Amino acid sequence: MNVAARSIEPEAKELRERIDALGPWFHNIDLGGVWTAPDHFLGDYPGSKFKRFAPHLPKDLSGKSVLDIGCNAGFYSMEMKRRGAERVVGIDSDDRYLEQARFAATTLGYDNIEFRNLSVYDVAALGERFDVVIFMGVLYHLRHPLLALDLIHEHVAGDLLIFQSMQRGSGSVLPLEEDYPFEETGIFHESGYPRLHFVEREYAHDWTNWWVPNRACAEAMLRASGFAIETRAEDEVYICRRAEMPYAAWGTGAVYPKKR
Repeated sequence: MNVAARSIEPEAKELRERIDALGPWFHNIDLGGVWTAPDHFLGDYPGSKFKRFAPHLPKDLSGKSVLDIGCNAGFYSMEMKRRGAERVVGIDSDDRYLEQARFAATTLGYDNIEFRNLSVYDVAALGERFDVVIFMGVLYHLRHPLLALDLIHEHVAGDLLIFQSMQRGSGSVLPLEEDYPFEETGIFHESGYPRLHFVEREYAHDWTNWWVPNRACAEAMLRASGFAIETRAEDEVYICRRAEMPYAAWGTGAVYPKKR
């Protein structure tokens, strides 16, 4: 063994011990040759997923601000910094994930990412809008998912929304009429009708999985919350732009926009 190898090994061992002490990790991040979750059941996750939709994102985020909601261990926050984002704020309601994120960011030299303990329901407390909002892997963990999207639209989304949710059920999207009579019931049995599946107990051994949409529902919820889908960048990932709330005029007697 040469001198260089002897000097590296203790550093890697110390890093491994620190990573394990902060575990378990859901983000498998390469911290200079030492991975945070080498036995992750999804492998290189979320890196492998990011590679599939990354080409649809702006390559240069210079001068832009980013909010990463449900940042977990900070993988996406750091990826936005790699693209030159001027300001990145990552929020999560789990202190363990935030500690992981701070450690990973510091280890990789991203000391200027701000990580805060904050719920998606409290995003108004940030008091600002961001050029890019990341809302990935969070919706199905929420008891009130549509409220969360509404709050993001109202308080923090400035332009771009990167959205992902686990989806189950049909992947088809049924073209719908603007309205249906009360007597129409068959439409609700169509597999491509928007459905939000409620998980009363657990799914995938996780009690925080509350709601799982099918594809039609995920897309309808985005539109109903005021986000125009620009690209379906991956099976469950959407690149959206902030738009006007489509049904804001309900109850006012004003003419409101059509769904499509």
